[in-house]
Amino acid sequence: MAAATQQLDTVFRAMADPTRIVVLERLSRGPASVSELSQGVSMALPSFMQHLRVLEDCKLVRSEKHGRVRTYELEAEPLMQAELWLNRQRSIWESRLDRMTVYAESLAARKNDIED
Repeated sequence: MAAATQQLDTVFRAMADPTRIVVLERLSRGPASVSELSQGVSMALPSFMQHLRVLEDCKLVRSEKHGRVRTYELEAEPLMQAELWLNRQRSIWESRLDRMTVYAESLAARKNDIED
């Protein structure tokens, strides 16, 4: 598997979990500590830390430790790569749907010509 495809795969897998989506949404507003990120999440801290590890492993976030506080920050590059891939897929499917619409309209026009 190509490195870019593998990176996209890990990004989409990481974003498939609702807890990780909440973390990414929170980090889109700016850096946050583990305690800030875990507020409102009903799970034990070790389980929550596993979610952060998944996000960090696929490079969606990065962390820094200052004293006893670990702060996480969103990394935009993997999200931008995912967005580019999604845009290419959308373009492909829009083109296919446009061609299908033209074909369906031509069939309908032919049917109308035959019935007249």
